[in-house]
Amino acid sequence: MPAPLEGMKILDFTYLLPGPFATMMLADLGAEIIKIENSEAPDMLRLAPPYVENIGAAYLQVNRGKRSLSLNLKKEEAREIIFRLVKEYDVVVEQFRPGVMDRLGIGYDALKAINPSLIFCSLTGYGQTGSYANRAGHDINYLSLSGLESFSGRKDTGPSLSGIQIADIASGSKNLVIGVLAAYACRQRTGRGDRIDVSITDGVFAMCAYSVAGYLAGGPEPKREGDILNGGTMYNYYRTADGEYLAVGAMEPKFFAAFCEAIGCPEIIPTGIMNWNNKDRVAAIIASKPLAHWKKVFAEIDACVDPVRSVSEAVSSPPLAEREMIIEISTLGGNKLRQIGNPIKFASGNYHASAAGCSIGFHNEEILAEIGYSSDEIARLIESGAVGKSRTSE
Repeated sequence: MPAPLEGMKILDFTYLLPGPFATMMLADLGAEIIKIENSEAPDMLRLAPPYVENIGAAYLQVNRGKRSLSLNLKKEEAREIIFRLVKEYDVVVEQFRPGVMDRLGIGYDALKAINPSLIFCSLTGYGQTGSYANRAGHDINYLSLSGLESFSGRKDTGPSLSGIQIADIASGSKNLVIGVLAAYACRQRTGRGDRIDVSITDGVFAMCAYSVAGYLAGGPEPKREGDILNGGTMYNYYRTADGEYLAVGAMEPKFFAAFCEAIGCPEIIPTGIMNWNNKDRVAAIIASKPLAHWKKVFAEIDACVDPVRSVSEAVSSPPLAEREMIIEISTLGGNKLRQIGNPIKFASGNYHASAAGCSIGFHNEEILAEIGYSSDEIARLIESGAVGKSRTSE
């Protein structure tokens, strides 16, 4: 079976995490992607340790399945390369601040004039409009400005950092993919392209639907430890005797009853998980035994209670170990590299790109030859600095 997005062609001007993660998702599903990097200032994620074959492992993950073209976009000859490519490509994805692509001469209007059915997607922290449009930001800023952190964390300690970049990935990457796929589906019907504006902060705010919907309808403003899912009930993490943690999500009455029976407190079943007054008592009971004890207790009990696992435990245990979530792909050096797999499974197959991210400009000559440049012309482009030196030209 062909991959679901086979035939979709994307020019990828993104860097670091949110944009590359999104285009990795599209590459896994079969899209043909050229990652265009500045030959003078490569993607900094390449430099993030640990390294595999002198490239950051995270870069190799989120740029798998993409070919690399290294250009100095301030050179007229480099812009001409983009003009040739965009004639054949369906989608342009970029992650610069508003106006940068226009100043480089490769903005939406310029490229649409060459390819009227082009889909052009811009991913930024705050969107293309508004007074914040040109501000810098990172995951922590988008989370804070969305209002989310005002009702996340603890009353006594305030908000806390997450182990992953929630805004960048859950908002930025995922909404970019949704926007591109929606525009692509529309173009299949109408032949029309579109311009897409994805704001990471907008996306984080949209993810607050459960907590903010009531406030917008006239209810109280959400606060830390103020409702059932943010620490306002016994739905929580509990420290065990050996310093590990047990996650208790026993919200529904039948699960709460099973949980209470298992920890030896059947008398609190009628009060329900919403009764905050029993939280300290439950915490003390769980803190009296090590995690191994509670894992054994809840092994056969359906109560939405689980251990907080380390990454090594997670990848070697169900459900992840049974779901092909660790895959092996090839590096440029021909070595096998383990990476996180594609979480979206199809009856027709479990799709993922087969090659890791690569050294900058690795495919320069190959791509330029495909769009009509001769070997002599390619050599002159490299000599002029419009095209960066690649592994194949060194």
